Amino acid sequence: MSEHVHTPQCDQILGSLSEYIDGELKDELCAMLEAHLQECENCRIVVDTMRKTIELYKEFSTPDELPGEVRQRLYAKLELQGFENK
Repeated sequence: MSEHVHTPQCDQILGSLSEYIDGELKDELCAMLEAHLQECENCRIVVDTMRKTIELYKEFSTPDELPGEVRQRLYAKLELQGFENK
């Protein structure tokens, strides 16, 4: 097995990874990224690992909810400090 040579295209892949996995990457860039992944095992491993991490998080995470009274106090405090309740 030959040693991986990190290229500028690898940097582009890593910079666009989130948009690619979320399905938000433009078609042209998506095609370029997928072509690169066919040739670059290291980038393919990074993408696969990121996907699996997201899947595991979604499967095993439970949303933490603040009790209503705590939420109201938090929002009131934030509003006093000039933050908007969004």
